[in-house]
Amino acid sequence: MKTWLIDTGPIIAYLDRGDPAHELISTCLDPFSGWLCTTEAVILEAMHFLAAHREGPSLLADFVEAGELHVYGSCEPGQIRKATQLMKRYADTPMDFADATLVLLAEQIGATDIVTLDRRGFSTYRTNRFKAFRRILDPP
Repeated sequence: MKTWLIDTGPIIAYLDRGDPAHELISTCLDPFSGWLCTTEAVILEAMHFLAAHREGPSLLADFVEAGELHVYGSCEPGQIRKATQLMKRYADTPMDFADATLVLLAEQIGATDIVTLDRRGFSTYRTNRFKAFRRILDPP
């Protein structure tokens, strides 16, 4: 079964019909039938941004509860340490904590296909095995 990682921006765009990227993300995600995976840090970041919309937090909760999104832990002490090391390595890009947790998740589950609006970051980031990410939204 196909596994895609998903970043904060596409989650927000998918749930917010007023977002400029909503149609692009919906066209990408609606027909997808594999595993859509993310981290707790991405969910926290998305919840922060969606809180500006009255129904935003509930839409995110519904999305996760419906099993549309598989959420992996990212805040154990060892994970936080590894994430901060990645953030230091990619400080010139820059890399935020949520992005770092997605790189760590890619290593953990062996998936490097990612739905992201962050072209610069995820064209630069690599797993510990130097695997590049394949950005699903980029043309082939």
